[in-house]
Parts: sequence; structure tokens; C-alpha cells
Amino acid sequence: MSTLHTVNKSPFERNSLDTCLSLAGNGSTVLLIEDGVAGALKNTTATQSISDAMGKGVKFAVLGEDLSARGLPADRIIDGISVVDYTGFVQLAADHDNVQSWL
Repeated sequence: MSTLHTVNKSPFERNSLDTCLSLAGNGSTVLLIEDGVAGALKNTTATQSISDAMGKGVKFAVLGEDLSARGLPADRIIDGISVVDYTGFVQLAADHDNVQSWL
């Protein structure tokens, strides 16, 4: 059973991403939205946790509109994280059996 996990809080302010990653398994996707997009940036304290989760089969995506709204360029995103638009967000939700929001 696949799960789409959405994280909307910055990993530098809350532990939502860490909690999510402790439960996300192989075949899951983590979508970083709103302030959660900060977790997708290279060379931060979240980079290693995301890389480790990728090594365990967790996929990652970030909402491009939220990157833009925060003035963050897509070239600062960790390699392997895909940038999706709202249509891609809907498609991810449709492609997974469950959606879990981490607040």
C-alpha cells in the first residue's frame, strides 16, 4: 500500500519532516509544500535525512509554485527531488492509496 506524505512545515522550525521520514517506507512519496519546501534545499541539516530516505526507496517531490513564492530557485533542490505543479500534486494523490498530511 503506497502513501503520499505531505509536509508543509519547515524542518528548521518543526520536526514534521523527521517524523514523516521515520515512518515513510519503500514506495512512499514525500511531497514538500508551503514552508516545507525549505527541506528540499541542498546543503542543509535536512539533506542527509532526505538522502538516507531516498536510499530506502522513498521518493521526493516539491511543489514548484511554493518554491517560487518563497524566492527559492529550483537549481538549489537536492538531486533526485522532482519539482511538480498543482496538476502533478493531484496526480501524486491519485497514484497513491493513502495521503498523510504532516502538520
